[in-house]
Amino acid sequence: MTSDREERLRISEIFGPTVQGEGRHIGEPTVFVRTGGCDYRCRWCDTLFAVLPEHRGEWAPMDPEEVLAEVDRLAGEPILVSLSGGNPALQPLGGLIAAGHERGHSFTLETQGSVAAAWFAALDSLTLSPKGPSSGHITRLAELEACLDAAGEGPETTFKVVVFDEADYGYARELAANYPGHPFYLQVGNPEPVGEPDPADLMARYRWLVERVTNDRWYAATVLPQLHVLAWGNQRGV
Repeated sequence: MTSDREERLRISEIFGPTVQGEGRHIGEPTVFVRTGGCDYRCRWCDTLFAVLPEHRGEWAPMDPEEVLAEVDRLAGEPILVSLSGGNPALQPLGGLIAAGHERGHSFTLETQGSVAAAWFAALDSLTLSPKGPSSGHITRLAELEACLDAAGEGPETTFKVVVFDEADYGYARELAANYPGHPFYLQVGNPEPVGEPDPADLMARYRWLVERVTNDRWYAATVLPQLHVLAWGNQRGV
């Protein structure tokens, strides 16, 4: 039987160092390892090149050592590695995490919480980002619970919800009430995932979300923009 360490991974892109633009590690220097493939098709997805099967020919099959060689080349020394997608939970990333820890790297991963993996427990941090009504998907709480169980006491586990409208906001409030023991992040949605976004519109959406949170006295929430979109638009590889 082939081990995780020997498995080939479907890699869409590796880039950085840059800063994490979302969630728990916003503003922290990181190298991104973006995997190819996803079990969701969100209406507002901004990484369709890592999701749709027609892009499969652009995804490189790489083993963990090849991925880490590129991370080392880019970073030059140990760094936070952000595992993203698509849905990176679909990939056998346990070997990559183990080998990367041996080199001093730390690993954070974001997933919608639809697929649980035993190697979640080896992560340094895990962001569960269930998708609200605007995505076109319905959250299955049993799948989300399975992800929490897989992570156990290993990584710091946080929640992040992208908010476009009142329905998303209500969804986020309900989800947070179900999981009061975990830090909760709200992120303003980008309605223009292709082309050039409108910074003024994004900031107006951010001000609306801040007002909703403060009016509701939801002081445990952290309200964030997409920092990388404000800085670089929808440009890839930054």
